[in-house]
Amino acid sequence: MKAIILSGGKGTRLRPLTYTGAKQLVPVANKPILWYGIESIVAAGITEIGIIISPETGGEVESKTGNGDRFGAKITYLKQDQPLGLAHAVKVAQSFLGDSPFVMYLGDNLVQSELDQFIDKFKSQHLDALTLLSEVENPSAFGVAKVDDRGNVLQLIEKPKNPPSNLALVGVYLFSTEIHQAIANIQPSPRGELEITDAIQYLIDQKQKVASFQLSGWWLDTGKKDDLLAANQIILDTCLETTHEGTIDKESKVSGRVHVGTDSLIKNSMIRGPVTIGKNCKIENCFIGPYSSIADDTTLIDVDIEHSVVLKGATIEGINSRIVDSLIGERAHLKAAPKRPKALRFMIGDDSQIELS
Repeated sequence: MKAIILSGGKGTRLRPLTYTGAKQLVPVANKPILWYGIESIVAAGITEIGIIISPETGGEVESKTGNGDRFGAKITYLKQDQPLGLAHAVKVAQSFLGDSPFVMYLGDNLVQSELDQFIDKFKSQHLDALTLLSEVENPSAFGVAKVDDRGNVLQLIEKPKNPPSNLALVGVYLFSTEIHQAIANIQPSPRGELEITDAIQYLIDQKQKVASFQLSGWWLDTGKKDDLLAANQIILDTCLETTHEGTIDKESKVSGRVHVGTDSLIKNSMIRGPVTIGKNCKIENCFIGPYSSIADDTTLIDVDIEHSVVLKGATIEGINSRIVDSLIGERAHLKAAPKRPKALRFMIGDDSQIELS
C-alpha cells in the first residue's frame, strides 16, 4: 500500500501567512502540520509516500521536508499545476500509485486515531473505498455522508444546505485502484473542480464496496487561525513532555509541562505550561502562559503571551499588554510604546514589522 498527501492549495484562510509559505508547513507545537500526517502514515507501515505540491509553495515543502529519510520513508513530489480538486490530485498521482491501493491524506488535517485500524478494515473487507467520518456541529460546511446501520456509505453530498446527517468527511481516505476509473467518469463540479465526493459517489452507484469508519477521537482541520490555535492546544495537552535543554536562570520560574530547546536562554521569566520553546531562543522578563508554542530563533523581551503560536525568527518586545489567541509569522518584529490596552490579538504574516504607539 502507498500513500499520497495533498500539500497544495492557496491557503486563503490563513493569509497573510500563506502569501509567503505553504499552509501545511505552519507549525503546531513547533512541528509543521504536514509532518504529523507523514509520521502517522509511516507508523501504519506505509513508507512510499507521494506529496502533491503546487508550483507556488512546492519548493518550500520539498526543501523543508526532504526525501523522507528523517521519517523512515521514501517521498516523491508530484506537482499539481492548478488546484483543480482532490480527485484531480489523485489523477496527478496515478503514475506514482500504479496498481497499488492507497491512503489519501489531506496535509492540513490532524487526526488523533492511528491509521492501522482503518487499514485493517479496508483490507479485511476488501473495500474499494473507506471514508473516515466525524460528527460535527455545522455539517453544511463539509462534505457529508449518509450511511446505513452497518456503516456502508449510501450517499455523499458536498456542503449540503439540508444535510442528511451530521457526519462530515474527515480528510483521510483509503482507495483501491477502482477510484481511477471513477475519476475518469466524473465531470468538474460547478466550481470547476473534480470532487472526490463525486468519484466516491460513482463507486457507490456502480455497486462497489464503499464503507465508513466513524472517529472516536479528535479531528482538526487547521485551515484557519482559530482552528490552528485549537490544534496547538490539543497537541500540547496530549503530546508534550517536559525537557529543559536550554538555560533557565535562578530568577525564572517554570511550572507544568514545559519544553525548552537547546541553546535557549530564559532570564527572569515565568513560564506556565503546557508550553514549548524551540532552539536558540531568548526569553527575558516575560510571562509565557499555557498553550503557547515559541519556535526556534525567537526573541521575546518584556512580553506577556499565552494561547499563541510564534513562528521562527520572530521578535516581540516591550508589549505591556498581554498577547492572547495570536499567530505571529516568521521573522515578524512587534514592539510597542508604553501605554497599551488590556489584551491584544494578532495574526501577523512573515517579515512584518509592527510598532504600537
